[in-house]
Amino acid sequence: MIEIRDVPEADAGLMVDFAGMVFHVPVEEIDRERDGWPVARAERIGAFDGETKVGQLAALPMRLAVPGALLDCSAVTFVGVLPTHRRRGILTSMMDRMAADAIAAGRPVAALWASQGAIYGRYGFGLATRAIGLEVDTSRPLELRTVPDDRPLRLVDVASAFDVVDPIHRRSLTVRPGGLVRDPEWWARGILRPVDRDAPGYTAPRIVVHPAGYAVYRVLKGTVRVVDLVADTPGAEAALWGFLASIDLTSRVEAPNRPVDDLLPHMVVDPDRVAVKSDYGALWLRLVDLPAALRARSWAAEDSFVLEVDDPRIPANAGRWLLKTGAAPVCDPASGPPDLSLSAADLAAVYLGGQSPVTLVRIGAVAEHTPGAAARLEAALAVPLAPYLNDDF
Repeated sequence: MIEIRDVPEADAGLMVDFAGMVFHVPVEEIDRERDGWPVARAERIGAFDGETKVGQLAALPMRLAVPGALLDCSAVTFVGVLPTHRRRGILTSMMDRMAADAIAAGRPVAALWASQGAIYGRYGFGLATRAIGLEVDTSRPLELRTVPDDRPLRLVDVASAFDVVDPIHRRSLTVRPGGLVRDPEWWARGILRPVDRDAPGYTAPRIVVHPAGYAVYRVLKGTVRVVDLVADTPGAEAALWGFLASIDLTSRVEAPNRPVDDLLPHMVVDPDRVAVKSDYGALWLRLVDLPAALRARSWAAEDSFVLEVDDPRIPANAGRWLLKTGAAPVCDPASGPPDLSLSAADLAAVYLGGQSPVTLVRIGAVAEHTPGAAARLEAALAVPLAPYLNDDF
C-alpha cells in the first residue's frame, strides 16, 4: 500500500539525494546545500511504501507572469519515482495531491521544467514556452543595425546587485509573460550563484547595468556566457549586446536561454555572426483552477467562446465553459454547443500566447466546431512579446 504524505523539513536534504539517484547524478556531484535550497522552501510531497520513500515531488509557491497579471503558482520540481516502483500510479497520486494543495492555497496554475516532456501531458500540463540558444562570433567588432542607447554602463558587485537589477526584471514581467518573480534568495542562489554546475570552470557571475537594462554573464577561455539579459528598450538591449561582444580577450558569446523572438539575430548587420544553436521546449503549464486562470489574464480582443474542456485529473475543470474575453473577462459554466473542444493540456499550452490554437486545430489536437473560432481565440490570446522563462527550478 503506497501512502502519500508530507516530507518533513528535516528530510529536505534527502530529497536531493533521491533526485540524484533518479536522474543518475554521480554522488560526488551532489551538494545538498548548493542544490537543495529550493526544496527547503517548498511544499514537499512523498510517496511511501511502508517507511521507504519511493517517490517525491516538491512544489514551490511562486508568482508567474501571465498577460496582464502576476498569478500565484506552484512551481513543481524534484519529481521522481524509484525505478522499482514505476507504473504503479505513484506520480499520478503525487500530482493529484499537488493540484489539490494548489487549489486549497488559491494558486490557479502550476508549472515545471520537464526532463521528459512526453510524461506531463497526461497530467494536464501543456508546453507553454520555448527558448533558443544563441552563439555569436565576436572575433571582430560586431556591427548592429539598432542604435545603442549610449547612456553609461557600469559593473556592480553581487552583494549590491539585487537592488539594482530586480526592479528592471520586474518591469520585464509586465510586458513579457512566462517569467517568475524573484526574491533576494532566488537571485542569490539561482541567477547569481557563485558556481554554475551547467557551466563548469566559468568565472563567478559579473553584472553590467544600463539605466534601462542589465546583463549577467560569466567568462571562460575566450567565451562570454550570458546568464540573464533584460532590457526595457531595443536601444538598451543593443548597448548590452555591444558591451558583451567587445569584452577583451574573448571571441565568442553564447546565450543558451533566450526568447524565441530575441532581437539580436535581427540587430546584427551580418546575420551569419549569430547562430541559433538550439530550439527547445521550456515551461510546461497546468491550469489548476481553469476559470480563475482564464479570468485573471488580460486579453487582446473582446470576444466570446464556448470551450469544451477535457480534464480527467481535475473534474471541476472539465465540461463546457463560456469564456468572454476583453476588459472584464468572464468564465462560467455553459450548456450551449461548443465552438472548440480541447484538452486541459492544450488550453494550458495556448494560455500565455506562445502556442497557436490554429496550429493545434490543423494537427487535429483541437476540434473546431465553429469555423474561424480558433483564429478568433488566437487573436484574443495575442501578446506583444513571446512568453519566456529564464529560471531553472
